[in-house]
Amino acid sequence: MPIDAEIRKQLVPGARVKVTQQIPARDYAWATAITGTVVDYEQKETGSWFAHSKNDKLWLDRLVIRKDDGEISTLNLDEYSVVQVETTPTPGEQAANTKKNESNLPV
Repeated sequence: MPIDAEIRKQLVPGARVKVTQQIPARDYAWATAITGTVVDYEQKETGSWFAHSKNDKLWLDRLVIRKDDGEISTLNLDEYSVVQVETTPTPGEQAANTKKNESNLPV
């Protein structure tokens, strides 16, 4: 199940989110939660050779967040991911957090 369109609109730079992801197993599900501030959200192709969809690529929802300790994490969102938007940024905060060019990326 893809991410709800309403939540997708809220995944803008500066928004504070909590993402819970699960890995299903036969008898249990392994869950983990991560909280941080949205740096970027986009749909990107995987480059996977076995994915047979548009242009033989599999498109994934990718969310880049900055955790409270400064760590940058890229999350691939799937049907087992639950995204909760805790706060949305003001227009000024959103403009300040928007990626302007590739030099903004951590080294």
